[in-house]
Amino acid sequence: MAFSRPLTSPGVCPLSSLPETSGRTSSFRLPKVPFWAQILLGLVLGVVLGWVARSGDVGWLVTTLDKIGSIFVQLLKLAVAPLVFFAILISITNLRNVSNAARLATRTLLWFMATSLIAVAIGLAIGLLTNPGGGTGLTPKDGAKPEEAGSWLDFLTGIVPTDVITPFTELNVLQIVFMAAVAGVAALQLGERAQPILNLSQSVLELLQKALWWVIRLAPLGSLGLIGSAIAEYGWNLISKYATFTADVYIGCALVMFGVYPLLLATVAKVNPLSFFKGAWPAIQLAFVSRSSVGTMPLTQKVTERLGVPKEYASFAVPFGSTTKMDGCASIYPALAAIFIAEIFGVHLGIGDYLLIAFVSVIGSAATAGLTGATVMLTLTLSTLGLPLEGVGLLMAIDPVLDMMRTATNVAGQALVPVVVSAREKILDHDAYTHATSSPLDDRDEPAGPERQLATV
Repeated sequence: MAFSRPLTSPGVCPLSSLPETSGRTSSFRLPKVPFWAQILLGLVLGVVLGWVARSGDVGWLVTTLDKIGSIFVQLLKLAVAPLVFFAILISITNLRNVSNAARLATRTLLWFMATSLIAVAIGLAIGLLTNPGGGTGLTPKDGAKPEEAGSWLDFLTGIVPTDVITPFTELNVLQIVFMAAVAGVAALQLGERAQPILNLSQSVLELLQKALWWVIRLAPLGSLGLIGSAIAEYGWNLISKYATFTADVYIGCALVMFGVYPLLLATVAKVNPLSFFKGAWPAIQLAFVSRSSVGTMPLTQKVTERLGVPKEYASFAVPFGSTTKMDGCASIYPALAAIFIAEIFGVHLGIGDYLLIAFVSVIGSAATAGLTGATVMLTLTLSTLGLPLEGVGLLMAIDPVLDMMRTATNVAGQALVPVVVSAREKILDHDAYTHATSSPLDDRDEPAGPERQLATV
């Protein structure tokens, strides 16, 4: 027996007869706040809460801000050691998929050195013009030797680890980079026999990047804690005492980031600088908050790829740059700090000393290793010049405020060089560069196309 209409229960309409509800919404949805706005809001709230905590002597608020900031930084550092190892390992092996790999690697290194030399020259020029150590009221008695100091002997001998465990437990990034580079070259020599290890390493790297991405999404909260803690602890009096030096660091970094870099993009890469900053801005602002180049590395690599740099090359250049390319921490800052400390201690610096500062900045920048702070690089510079290491103690209190701008400059340079090299080698995707999104947090899973799949972060 056949039925001429669908079976339905009494009083129940068939699904096909239900009225269309598409286009309607029965619940209120909050507007989606862009990531840059979340960061800005966190900074503003942090300044306000820090001022309240200091002016009102609110102990619990000071502790809370400090804990929020320190936990955020600790979460970033948690993945640093394995992230650096597997990122460098995979980046070296990925070069086999790139034509003219040796040429690309060489040009990347040369551009790292060239931009570092420009940055240190700007730092020296600003320091000589402004005399940052004058009128501060500071004396040599205000200084103190750091617990750890860098030297060329330690730098050279410290590259090779004594065992494979200690570099990871003590977070010696330079030794981790060395082991990863050796493992990567060995894997290239083994060829197909190393493929199972490389597949596992790639999976571990993606897992680490995904976990770190969750931490990155906490950046607005982290920025609130970090800036609030700095204001609550140091207040504005300390900043005013170091006003000239602080202004010098920020002006020097700004000249490099918004002067030199756009000039290189326009004249050497022949691309629109505004498109670069639009695409790279999420990584730059995270670097400003986190004060860690390595912690920002997954996001830096992602925005670099979205700027049109081929993934195979970006996966080499960005991890390499995150541990060695430090225009803020290793070029501008040591140059200004050396002049500042020399003025406080009454030491005259000559042309030879300035050339030594430039040499240390270009060759020794790997000593900073992408971690928060630049104490190792500063002590390396001071020991090379023969300046008293007690001068480091003069700058430790103001260091967190300076480190934000320094790290932002570092990361901007780490994204810039792959773009410049790719443009010069004619492998840059100009269409992707022009249309690079300004907020990868909003569409992080969207592929860039079948031929340029982005890394999962």
